[in-house]
Amino acid sequence: MKKTEAEVLTWHERHRATLKSGQKLADRLALGMGSWTFIITQSIMILIWVVVNIVGYFYHWDPYPFILLNLLFSVQAAYAAPVIMMSQNRQSERDRHQALDDYKTNVAAKKEIEGLQIILTRIETDKLDEILKILKELKGRGIVV
Repeated sequence: MKKTEAEVLTWHERHRATLKSGQKLADRLALGMGSWTFIITQSIMILIWVVVNIVGYFYHWDPYPFILLNLLFSVQAAYAAPVIMMSQNRQSERDRHQALDDYKTNVAAKKEIEGLQIILTRIETDKLDEILKILKELKGRGIVV
């Protein structure tokens, strides 16, 4: 029996195919923001900002040198949190779909195993009946006591 294209694709591939561009972007941003590259890059930028503002403070460049940095962090957090939550919600949805697919697979496997068990029991019973029949014949002939 030939499988359709939907049966050949894994559930990951089927899920990815249904994502809209905004959802893909949210996933990429969440993936990037959760990486060591992002943490190291941001740490370097903060260090540069601090150094520039400390040097600038001595020349009265900015009377409140870290207010803008604080504002940038607030804006970043305000945008990052919803994007990360969207990605996590989608991950939860994908996990539910995977669990459902796993459940369906397990139910089908259970039915198949039960069917095989019935067949094996029938074969065993038939073989035992045959052995008993042979033993009765041998006993009738006086060969087996």
